[in-house]
Amino acid sequence: MRPRNLIALLALVGVFVALYLTLYKIGVIGVLTCNVGSCETVNTSRWATFLGLPVAAWGLGTYIVILVLALAGMQGVAPRETAWLTALITGWGVLFSAWLTYLELFVIHAICMWCVISATLMLLLFVTSAFDLRQELRGG
Repeated sequence: MRPRNLIALLALVGVFVALYLTLYKIGVIGVLTCNVGSCETVNTSRWATFLGLPVAAWGLGTYIVILVLALAGMQGVAPRETAWLTALITGWGVLFSAWLTYLELFVIHAICMWCVISATLMLLLFVTSAFDLRQELRGG
């Protein structure tokens, strides 16, 4: 599988995870399904909102942008630029996810399995986008 295809697939999975958490946070979904951890504790904490929006909504927007960049790159639209942007955005996503994981572990004292899945997806996206960027800089 080519890196951009994998990026698109991982981003699409991320869209669904973040959409699920966003719908819970805005009250469309009443109960959060969570087989491991304390998802509701995390998602109802004061840390579940950033700059007035649910953290999950920020994640949703980020995954959508990554998906669009991957699809554009697959179509040959500015492949080098989309590779750079994807690497930058996913790098930022990894740092933000690390901060949120820190908050879960040491401030909220609860873990959300959906948040861990999202953080893992973002890390995989970053690694894949770094590989894609490396290939692009070497000439495709």
